[in-house]
Amino acid sequence: MAQIHPTAVIEPGAQIADSATIGPYSVIGAKVQVGEGTVIGPHVVVQGKTTIGRDNRIFQFASLGADPQDKKYKGEDTQLVIGDRNLIREFVTFNTGTVQDGGITSIGDDNWIMAYVHIAHDCRFGNHITISNSAQFAGHVEIGDWVTIGGLTLIHQFCKVGNYVMTGMGSAIAQDVPPFMITTGAPAEIRGLNAEGLRRRGFAPERVALIKQMHKLLYRQGLTFEAAREGIAALTGTVPEADGDVGLMTAFLAASTRGIVR
Repeated sequence: MAQIHPTAVIEPGAQIADSATIGPYSVIGAKVQVGEGTVIGPHVVVQGKTTIGRDNRIFQFASLGADPQDKKYKGEDTQLVIGDRNLIREFVTFNTGTVQDGGITSIGDDNWIMAYVHIAHDCRFGNHITISNSAQFAGHVEIGDWVTIGGLTLIHQFCKVGNYVMTGMGSAIAQDVPPFMITTGAPAEIRGLNAEGLRRRGFAPERVALIKQMHKLLYRQGLTFEAAREGIAALTGTVPEADGDVGLMTAFLAASTRGIVR
């Protein structure tokens, strides 16, 4: 049986896995599902149509699955989906989605999300993301895998942040950030390549060297955006083990709708 503290309020209809733990004074709504091994601390509120996967740890005073802060929201049955093995610290707020964008806010697996982080409606977050305290994400933001978000970072609605990006403390991001980059400042600027982060993720020197070439084409040679895109695409096949990195960058640039930080 699940370990549910006697002061917790579990509304009828909630689905709590047998190995889950619900702490004192927490409130779990009727449409919530909590997966195996997940630990929800004291004074946590989980509401709405929220699905929480396996082996997550959610600290006190978090609010998950509340209605989106969007004036267009009219009570539709939208969702928050949280994956597995996430660490979610104090005072975070994650909202459900809206019908204007698929109706789902999603958080992937193995993410480390520190205190006071706000993730708004319709955000889509990948895996292995580290988010420092008080970062704020507006609606419809997309964050790739292995991203590190500095404390107090602000990200404008509809922005995308590519894989392996690092943002500096206090960054104010209003355009898309391509994969592999470091950005900081308000407004944000690209400060360089996240080379150390790539090495820590096991990137071979040949891959890092090719990614440096992509960085130079985008930021160091005075090329137009289209010329830089063509130059990056032409790198395909020059370092076969890095073709996936080139594909990741070209796909990101092609999908950008707000323009990139440049």
